[in-house]
Amino acid sequence: MTARTILTVEDDAAIRRGIVDSLRYVGFQVLQAGHGDVGREMAVQQSYDLLLLDLVLPGCSGLDILRAVRSTRPTQPVIILTARGEEQDRVEGLRAGADDYVVKPFSVKELLARVDAVLRRSPARPSDIEQILLPSGSADLARREVRFQDGERCELSEREVELLRYLASHPQRAISRDELLANVWRINPDGLPTRTIDMHIVRLREKLRDDPAQPRVLLTVRGKGYMFATTDQ
Repeated sequence: MTARTILTVEDDAAIRRGIVDSLRYVGFQVLQAGHGDVGREMAVQQSYDLLLLDLVLPGCSGLDILRAVRSTRPTQPVIILTARGEEQDRVEGLRAGADDYVVKPFSVKELLARVDAVLRRSPARPSDIEQILLPSGSADLARREVRFQDGERCELSEREVELLRYLASHPQRAISRDELLANVWRINPDGLPTRTIDMHIVRLREKLRDDPAQPRVLLTVRGKGYMFATTDQ
């Protein structure tokens, strides 16, 4: 089973290092950021299972990051880390969409217990998708091929499989080209041209027999990116 990934956004280097070391020790993969602006970019573009989020950050605040996450990923698990234990701060964070909070200073045991509790009641990411139903057939991602109802088959490249799996893992959500570069190509999207994404979508539509004039599977969302549509629409 693939290790689950935790994104930690905390500006205090010592605290962040302790959190990262503790999470890695018990088997989590960890992404990290020490600045609010970097954290917000990672929170909306990277792929992860849970966000550990400090409230007071340089740049944009933790609440700003939380609102950005909730606008694009409504079900993303989030735990707030804050030194401000006043009730109003906790309430504001919970109202903004946090699943839980931990008040500093906290013990590693308490933090890990809350992480485990939130992850237990949150669905795992559907990153193991192997079969996708299509209007004209189905895509077998394990075999890297599309099978059509008329008996014909079409081979998919490894990159096309990864792209299709990522889009299908986030159905009915517009996914930006930068997010695809970060999570499918696994490169930093800053300043890079995104034409390669468009070309891959064009080729993938051809292989899926998805009419580019009226696509039913891979939709273009103007100004935002691409979206995988369920086959029942």
